[in-house]
Amino acid sequence: MPEKQWDGVKSNAAIAGHPIHPILIPFPIAFLVGAFLTDIGYWVTQDAFWARASLWLVAAGVVSGAVAAIFGLTDFLTIRRAREHVAGWIHFLGNAFAISLGLISWILRMGDPTQAVLPWGILFTAAISLILVITGWYGGELAYRYGIGFVGHGREQNRTGSST
Repeated sequence: MPEKQWDGVKSNAAIAGHPIHPILIPFPIAFLVGAFLTDIGYWVTQDAFWARASLWLVAAGVVSGAVAAIFGLTDFLTIRRAREHVAGWIHFLGNAFAISLGLISWILRMGDPTQAVLPWGILFTAAISLILVITGWYGGELAYRYGIGFVGHGREQNRTGSST
């Protein structure tokens, strides 16, 4: 049975028609996955530089993730289709959980970043990285499969997908 084709739904959190959430999400992803890599760097080298880098990357990931979440939540709450699909709930709840883990990790690292990396810091950033892979997949499902916040060229494309 062919899959249902969805017409796109414009984002309600957009600038000049461009949805803001997908503009912002690369930052927390890069920061939080980068924190996992710098935690591994500390584990391997025991160089405090890597622990301090992890502290700052986790902080930047939490702050930028919270900003991105504001715009994602705006669309989630105002576009019914986002809430009608399991993908929307997995994306929403998973990212909220990832940012919550990031906040806990950040708080643990504030006192002495080197003492926080092993074992909890690296476990938190590994879990966050895994969660972001899953929620990122579902975010792609929302945009490209269900057309949420993603409106193609519509009449400007012919049936083969090329521009006319």
